[in-house]
Amino acid sequence: MKYQGPWPRQAKLGGVLLAPSILSADFANLAADVKSVEALGADWVHVDVMDNHFVPNLTIGAPVVKSLRSKTKMPLDCHLMVENPEKLIPDFLNAGADGITIHVESTKDVLGCLKMIREGGARAGVTLRPGTSLSLVMPFLEMVDLVLVMTVEPGFGGQSFMMDQVEKIKLLRSEIDKRGLKVLIQVDGGVNTATRGFVDGVDCIVAGSAVFGAPDRGLALNALR
Repeated sequence: MKYQGPWPRQAKLGGVLLAPSILSADFANLAADVKSVEALGADWVHVDVMDNHFVPNLTIGAPVVKSLRSKTKMPLDCHLMVENPEKLIPDFLNAGADGITIHVESTKDVLGCLKMIREGGARAGVTLRPGTSLSLVMPFLEMVDLVLVMTVEPGFGGQSFMMDQVEKIKLLRSEIDKRGLKVLIQVDGGVNTATRGFVDGVDCIVAGSAVFGAPDRGLALNALR
C-alpha cells in the first residue's frame, strides 16, 4: 500500500471529523456497532490498542483490525498504547490500518517508527500523555499527519476531561499554523456535549462512551459535530 498523503480535513457531514472509539462498543457485536455509527455519519473508527505494560489495561490486537477491515469503509485509526511499538507496527499495517499513532514515551526511536508507518502506506500520528511536555512532539511535526492530544490518562475509557490540556491544544494549533503544515489535531478523552466547546479548533474528536453509550447515537454524533 502506498502512502496516501495527509488526512483529508473534510468530514462527511461538514465540521469536525468524528472517530468513535470501539473501546466503548459491544465487543460481542462489534461489526454491528461499527456499521451503526458509519450509517449515522461517523468519519473514522478509532481503535485503542493497549498492552498492559505501557498502560495498565489490555485490549485488542491486529486480528481485530483485520476483521474490521472487511466490515467498514471508514478509515481505521489505530492508537498504539504499547511499549516498543516498532514490534507491532508491521502487524497493524498488514491488518489494514489506515493510520497508526504512537506515543513519544513508548519508544527510543520515534522517527524510525513514523518512517515505518509511512513506508508501510499508512498515515502516521504521534501522541503524548497529559503530563508530558508538548516540546517532545514538536520535532516530529513535519513527519506526521496527525497529533493526538490526550485529555485523559491513557488506559481506560469513561474518564473525565482534563481541562489543563486545553492550553496544549491551543499551543499546538498555533505551531502547526505557523509552520503551514497540514497536520490534523485529534483530541481523545472525556469529550461530550458538556466539554465539546473546550476543544474548538481541533480537526478530529475521538469519543467512546459519549457515542456508543448514548441512547440515540445519531443525536450524540450531531451534538459533537
